[in-house]
Amino acid sequence: MASKTIRAGADIGGTFTDVVLEVGEATYSTKVLTTYSAPEDAIIDGLRQVCAKAGIAMADIGQLIHGTTLATNALIERRGAKTAFITTEGFRDVIEMRTESRFEQYDLNLVLPLPLIPRDRRFTLKERVDAGGNILIALDGAEIDALVEKLRGFDSIAVGFLHSYLNPAHERLVRDRLEAAMPGVSISLSSDVSPQMREYERFNTTCANAYVKPMMEAYLGRLRDRLADAGAPCPIFLMHSGGGIMSLENAAQFPVRLVESGPAGGAIYAADVARRHGLSRVLSFDMGGTTAKICLIRDGAPKTARVFEVARSYRFKKGSGMPISIPVIDMVEIGAGGGSLAHIDSLGQIRVGPESAGSEPGPACYMRGGERPAVTDADLILGRLDPANFAGGSIALDPALSAGALEALVAAREDFDVTTAAFGVSEVVDENMANAARVHAVENGEDLADYTMIAFGGAAPLHAGRLCEKLGINRLIVPPGAGVGSAIGFLRAPYSFEATRSVYMRLDRYDEAAARDIFAALRDEARGFVLNCDLGATVLADHKLYMRYVGQGWEIPVALTADEAAHPTAGTLKALFEAEYASLFGRTVAGLTIEITVWAVNATTPQAEVTLTAAAARHAPAMQDGRRRLFSPSQNAVVEAPVVARAALSDGLRVTGPAIVTEAETTIIIPAGYAATGRADGCIDVEKLS
Repeated sequence: MASKTIRAGADIGGTFTDVVLEVGEATYSTKVLTTYSAPEDAIIDGLRQVCAKAGIAMADIGQLIHGTTLATNALIERRGAKTAFITTEGFRDVIEMRTESRFEQYDLNLVLPLPLIPRDRRFTLKERVDAGGNILIALDGAEIDALVEKLRGFDSIAVGFLHSYLNPAHERLVRDRLEAAMPGVSISLSSDVSPQMREYERFNTTCANAYVKPMMEAYLGRLRDRLADAGAPCPIFLMHSGGGIMSLENAAQFPVRLVESGPAGGAIYAADVARRHGLSRVLSFDMGGTTAKICLIRDGAPKTARVFEVARSYRFKKGSGMPISIPVIDMVEIGAGGGSLAHIDSLGQIRVGPESAGSEPGPACYMRGGERPAVTDADLILGRLDPANFAGGSIALDPALSAGALEALVAAREDFDVTTAAFGVSEVVDENMANAARVHAVENGEDLADYTMIAFGGAAPLHAGRLCEKLGINRLIVPPGAGVGSAIGFLRAPYSFEATRSVYMRLDRYDEAAARDIFAALRDEARGFVLNCDLGATVLADHKLYMRYVGQGWEIPVALTADEAAHPTAGTLKALFEAEYASLFGRTVAGLTIEITVWAVNATTPQAEVTLTAAAARHAPAMQDGRRRLFSPSQNAVVEAPVVARAALSDGLRVTGPAIVTEAETTIIIPAGYAATGRADGCIDVEKLS
């Protein structure tokens, strides 16, 4: 009999699928290789394993919360549906012209990313809605019917008209005509997917939603059916990019909101740990088999944004990717994981990623046919991994195959031996991640020296200590279950949904009654999505405005309390904007009118209360399980390092680096000059020695 106290989280990554089962206070987890041809197979396999560990039947699972990179990978690899795009006459090339900005100003050979939908699949209709939402040119039904004949054979259709976020009537008319003429075709309207200003971002987001929608609808349907066939007909919920949970039905309708679902779960996990430890400044570091994700967390909450980019063609270059305009946890993601492949470039330098071996064939040491050296191969040669106890002993590793793969790098450089090549691979990938963290911090005006790092993901604890050395961070926390952190984060996330709408309103022409109506409509919309997940839930609402001085090209977020949103006077909004503007830029601008561009309401269920974890006393050393040869970067030498089981680092017990802390799903490397102490909640607290 299914129980609400038994919940499962499943995170599909590029290499591993992580599954976590929560039975009351007890947690059980496993990692299985991702099955690309049928991703649901890995979830079913993982659920069977954790149910066996817990001694329960699959039918006892009361809820599954799922996050996946499938939508992201489909966009990056261009493996979506055959999609058409319908837009306003004269605006056919908006998604190709982009914003006409150059993200690399002096690169004469600059190559812009290709639009998701090629030009011969983009169509126009004669219609026009103005910036006030008034219809200037009405749609002609006969013209729509003529277009329908050209659209037969397409699997999915995106519709995005000028200013439809203010008046969606034309988009809805096209949808109705298409549904009548082409039953079963998948349709995405920009006024539903992303009802916000800026045509390029809105159109591109709608095209992305349409592009992955048939694939994600089919996958989610298969997952639901496979779970039922396996004896677990439980409700399925999806982690969305904004850090909350949405229903399977809503996820199938708006799959573009799943693009960062897995990484978002990791950020929620890190935020939960930060709140339990009373940390106000945290750098979340998540490194798996394919990618690394870095996120800033302030006062127990991840930083959020309205737009982010997928598939950047130039690493770290803002503007070189595909913009997606949805609520999202703001993070930087790079191709750096255990499966990231290394090679020597034309200048004789080691390069790592973004290409990954994934799970098929995987790094060379997996013995699945991989021949090129990956980061995991380097970690194995450097002594960071135990070949007989990887992934809890479920995957045996072959050091000889790793050494053989690294010989390709040695052959290209006369000054390399295998250990030097392995260290070079590790150092390059660590520097790539450190650079990403530095850029992300600078873009947000932060100094990482004041931050604590929280590391999770199968590969992060192997590399986090070295990143701390590079970034000048003095404290690192590795929470329990770090190897499957994102899946645990799914179980900590609230039900939530953010509704947004672009309505321009200058404060010198402010209409308070209209403002109250906009907020009320957005609250109703957002609450409806949340109540679709849990009909009896308590629903809170966070209100936010995006505001700017008239004439500026970008806006800043301004948060409102419930009382301020209930009585949003012009004076209140001006004061809130000026305070936020001065906080960001050091001053306000006198004599300029202020305007609102975007209104947002995030409906969410309350966060669970947390109990602060007391600091541990530093006393007795932990029991050692033996010693292992480990390459120590700061000492530039192979040393005999103590090996300690994580369970042996109970509250207050400590080990001084260089050392190795082992557990089933990951390994923690303690650098020289740092000491690791067990905490009462199971966290490993790594601090730099004075």
